[in-house]
Amino acid sequence: MARPSRRSVLSGALGGAVLGGTTLGGLATGRADAAPRHRWVTTWATAHTAPTPTDQDATQGFTDATIRTTLHLAAGGRVRLRFSNAFGTAPTLVGPVTANSKAVLFGGEQQMVLATGATVISDPVGLVVPDGGDLVVSLHLPGPTGPVSFHRNVHATGVIADSGGERATKSVFLLSGVDVLTEGRRTLAVLGDSITEGVGTPDDANLRWPDEYAARFRRRPAVANLGISGNRLLLDDARFGPSGQSRFDRDVLALPGLQAVLVFLGINDIQQPPSQTDPARLLEGYEQLARRARDHDLEVLGATIGPFKGWIRYTDELDHVRNQVNDTLRSSRVFDRLVDVDAVLRDPSDPAQLRPAFNSGDGLHPNAAGAKAIALTL
Repeated sequence: MARPSRRSVLSGALGGAVLGGTTLGGLATGRADAAPRHRWVTTWATAHTAPTPTDQDATQGFTDATIRTTLHLAAGGRVRLRFSNAFGTAPTLVGPVTANSKAVLFGGEQQMVLATGATVISDPVGLVVPDGGDLVVSLHLPGPTGPVSFHRNVHATGVIADSGGERATKSVFLLSGVDVLTEGRRTLAVLGDSITEGVGTPDDANLRWPDEYAARFRRRPAVANLGISGNRLLLDDARFGPSGQSRFDRDVLALPGLQAVLVFLGINDIQQPPSQTDPARLLEGYEQLARRARDHDLEVLGATIGPFKGWIRYTDELDHVRNQVNDTLRSSRVFDRLVDVDAVLRDPSDPAQLRPAFNSGDGLHPNAAGAKAIALTL
């Protein structure tokens, strides 16, 4: 199959259809020769990492604990839940589980054993959630679980209730995804870092840029936010998780209903020690992800790296690396489509820095207005 011609998607070049009912970048959400059919697609997801000693809850694990999490779904429909023990150290008994107070079953049973490294998918739940609706998941862990797989910060407040009482948490434990049964919609997976995760936007407000993107459309697209704060394209990190290269198969390719992936990584490779100062290495990493995505018949989008002057590790030399990568992405055909985040966020008076109206205050992370500007770019 010939590769689609790459073009920038600035100024809404993707059009108003984008996964929400007809097309994403010119690709139909269903095959042209097949009638639309109901299928499971991922409408909410989070990428897991292994806990570190500072992650007290995930490291110590849980005994007779109930964890309550509120998830904001992009596309609605009848739901099922996915759980992952990718970084757990022992099989974990899970359940009972409820979603919006409805029982979640596993092969008709209230409990299931989540094997080390495994993923478990629930039965369909007797519940339909509207587009843009919230799903409150209550997860009981009899325990003791030992260390569990988790996502450190989803920028939404949940509750842990155990023998010590109740306490707030921004983490999600074991729960990795929500699928909906829908017709004519497919999933856009965003493989990203803190900017995608939501750093710079207010907690509990659902103003992360993938949320804003989904909210643009009357019939919302299904979007999987796979951002991990600090995550890199090339190198694994004990705290910031496996690199985009390492986690691509588990976090992206395993999702049901997938049509496209957006690779939005690179700034941490440049600014975090050890800094990657060879643009060719980053470009090779992008090319490898693009090849792997196309092997699975996915449209693959990329993003330029935004400005970061004012960030604690900014230097002119590192910014030169960023600009070299961006210039090559704009002039090459690494991706099928390019989202020029840099062009949208940069200050015209000083392109090395964010527009003041988009700066969360640290020089690197866009605020809610900047997140919305990214969403409008697709």
